[in-house]
Amino acid sequence: MAATTTPFVEFDRFTKSFDTGGSVVTAVNEMSFQLERGEFLAIVGPSGCGKSTLLMALAGLTQPTSGQVRVDGTPILAPYTDAGIVFQNAELLPWRTALQNVLLQAEVRKAPKAESEARARELLASVGLKGFEGRYPDELSGGMQQRVSLCRALLHDPDILVMDEPFGALDALTRDQIQIDLQRLWMERRKTVVFVTHSIDEAVFLADRVLVFSPRPARIAAEFRVPLARPRHLSARAGREFGDLVGEIRGVFETLGVLSEGER
Repeated sequence: MAATTTPFVEFDRFTKSFDTGGSVVTAVNEMSFQLERGEFLAIVGPSGCGKSTLLMALAGLTQPTSGQVRVDGTPILAPYTDAGIVFQNAELLPWRTALQNVLLQAEVRKAPKAESEARARELLASVGLKGFEGRYPDELSGGMQQRVSLCRALLHDPDILVMDEPFGALDALTRDQIQIDLQRLWMERRKTVVFVTHSIDEAVFLADRVLVFSPRPARIAAEFRVPLARPRHLSARAGREFGDLVGEIRGVFETLGVLSEGER
């Protein structure tokens, strides 16, 4: 009999409902999928379909109504401390410098100070922020702030990186650059990444696999493997293979009624 391996991350019939005061809204209904260690998974779906709810469950910040979320075979029943989280907004403390914001992670975890500071400086340098360690958030651009947030999430060397629409508020050029930065960091460190985005192009550029969610209650409407070689360059977006895959995913949204070019 062939040996079986336990998936690193597993959503097993995950359901999450909310009591809105008189009625119950189901955000995600019996969702099941798996991730291998080191995989980069992107999730795309319409607003309000439960993508962020699913991420919060993976981080242990909310519990399923039914079903389970497991990491390495163990159910997540409390905040999962081996995850790094990057939100849509950088969520930096305005009275702390870039370096101090990254080190907040170490302070909370009571990690060794000298070792943590050396790693924080290394991470900031790796995303182009060498020389900006002493700047405060209001002295940094939006892209710089998100890079600081990414460094903070990586400081404790987590197994899982949870990213909730992290580049949505950035201008197009900054977004392109930070996508390249993230791809390079991922290739160097091979973290398991779950990345939520509304951009189909971004999902295809970054991910190994893309899940397409339906409107609420979310279900997996389609799954796509991304066959593009790494490292991926921005020029790949002009290629036929990239364009065909983006078109296929967009077609799923048209079938779901999320996108329509005709009259309603």
